[in-house]
Amino acid sequence: MADTDLRVAAGVDVGTECVKAVVVTDQGRVLGRAVVPTRGYFQACVVEATAAALDDAQQREGDLVSLGATGFGADCVPGATCTATDTACHALGAFHHLGHAMTLIDLGGRDPHVIKVDGQGRRLDTRSVRRCAVGAGSFLMFAARHLDVSPTRLEDLAAAAARPVPVSSYCSVFSTTEILQQLRRGATREEVALGCIHSIAERILEIGGFEDPVMVCGGVAEYFPAVLRTLQSLSGRTVQLVPEPILTGALGAALTALRQPLELEHSSALAAKP
Repeated sequence: MADTDLRVAAGVDVGTECVKAVVVTDQGRVLGRAVVPTRGYFQACVVEATAAALDDAQQREGDLVSLGATGFGADCVPGATCTATDTACHALGAFHHLGHAMTLIDLGGRDPHVIKVDGQGRRLDTRSVRRCAVGAGSFLMFAARHLDVSPTRLEDLAAAAARPVPVSSYCSVFSTTEILQQLRRGATREEVALGCIHSIAERILEIGGFEDPVMVCGGVAEYFPAVLRTLQSLSGRTVQLVPEPILTGALGAALTALRQPLELEHSSALAAKP
């Protein structure tokens, strides 16, 4: 490291659709970041994402004072010095950017959450979708494949629709089946795409617990911003995006990891006192 006084940590958020890694200093500055699609073995994706983030940060693995892990595959992060829940990490990561209390919607690939965050970045309460409605990101990826567009163009397709066709928000399995049924009945690809966007927004609204300001993070928020616009329209609330929303959990994991050595040093100092 160029500055020997600089403390640097990394955080890895191992999701079902992507593995995200962030390298951050103890002053809160993000030095490096990486996003790798999840495929094959989780550990291999973690190693790839962490190496890419370190390369982006121009740091070495030996420069890290700690490594935090979170997400669905948090136990697949080799050498992790601490783990934390994804909701706690998303709360801390969003607070780092915004610095105020909020209702945070974590709209990731697996199970969306509505998180109440206090004025210190702590998670106070969490609400989740019903178990059969999980897999928001995976559902949109399935939709894109059957509508024959890349995932990033799904909302372009939806924007061309005059109206959405009904696509269930109750259950992910039913929703994917309805995509095929609507196409078989002759619904246009545009109408089905818009129906899918509405399906995800409706799942979030069903969770409830919204208090202003409402912020959104997660991979779905990053790649499918039409979900945010639909959520805002259906709820009548202002819905804003956290900066670099797909990296929020990894950032929170890195910040959590930075705190660990300080807490250990503090505990050792207290134990050494006569």
